[in-house]
Amino acid sequence: MIKIALDAMGGDFGPSVTVKGALKALEQFSDITIQLFGDQNQIEKYLTGESRITIVHSDSVIDMGEQNPVRAIRNQRDSSMVMAMQSVKDGKNDAVVSAGATQALVVGAHLIIRRMEKMRRVALAPIIPSLDKRGKILLDVGANIELRPEHLLELAIYATVVAELYLKRDKPTVGLINIGVEEGKGREIDKQTFNYLKESKLINFFGNVESQEIFTTKCDILITDGFTGNIVLKTMEGTAKALGEMLKEEIGSSFGGKIGYLFMKKNLGRFAKRLDASEIGGTLIYGLNSPVIKAHGASNELAIFNAIRQARAFVEANIIEKVSEHLNQMPDFSEVGDDNK
Repeated sequence: MIKIALDAMGGDFGPSVTVKGALKALEQFSDITIQLFGDQNQIEKYLTGESRITIVHSDSVIDMGEQNPVRAIRNQRDSSMVMAMQSVKDGKNDAVVSAGATQALVVGAHLIIRRMEKMRRVALAPIIPSLDKRGKILLDVGANIELRPEHLLELAIYATVVAELYLKRDKPTVGLINIGVEEGKGREIDKQTFNYLKESKLINFFGNVESQEIFTTKCDILITDGFTGNIVLKTMEGTAKALGEMLKEEIGSSFGGKIGYLFMKKNLGRFAKRLDASEIGGTLIYGLNSPVIKAHGASNELAIFNAIRQARAFVEANIIEKVSEHLNQMPDFSEVGDDNK
């Protein structure tokens, strides 16, 4: 059995969606068990008689707007998020899913579950929509404001394994987000990263990718620092939301538009589904000793279900061990400093 720890109190809606998402996952997958961490009285309101689910009561919840995540993790050891991660650290569960505060989860995973031996940075790496409907990995989108070229190489290797084993891509390609496609473009970090990625035999490097090609590029993986990646991700999300609102306004602005909507309803529904984050699930935090999935704070039941589905798939594919095997083949960057402390 694959054992998954779920922070039942995480997110904007808590047990009203997390428990329902967990029950849906148990219906779909017969090879998982789920341990719910949170307020037992609140959780039991939404539980059925499912036998593969248990509750571990916790007395506190880390606030979604927490401004000092390090303090919160250290002082709220009885919180649902911390207890869920500790259960994985102690070997009681195989993976964690939480829709709780992002930075608290990243910090907690770093302090409790810890980084892999060969990874000097962790990263947030969502799977984003693409024109070919296959999806792409984008990283880092906010775990690190700054990264060094060797960190980006490590993350590219990790993402390559995920693309192979989870997205089922044969020889996945890595693109470096930059201000131009030509070699030699960008900041010094971009130029050095380009060289590292180009010279590595552990990845299939495509080259530079400009931001207007995010949806259309043939690359399976798009890599950059957390500052740039976060801007790219939020620009994509904001643009998609604005386009949806514009489309609604235009459809409702005339009688012809309303009639046309009746004929296009299914097509528009499929269009919205392709951009719906809940269809993907959550964001894997790369670089840890066990899978940690960050679901969106506004996750609904479907998003929690898909985040659990992701956690199950990452454990089943044994991605952490496969990444370790690849990282052991990396060159030694110790001369530029070792952050793995």
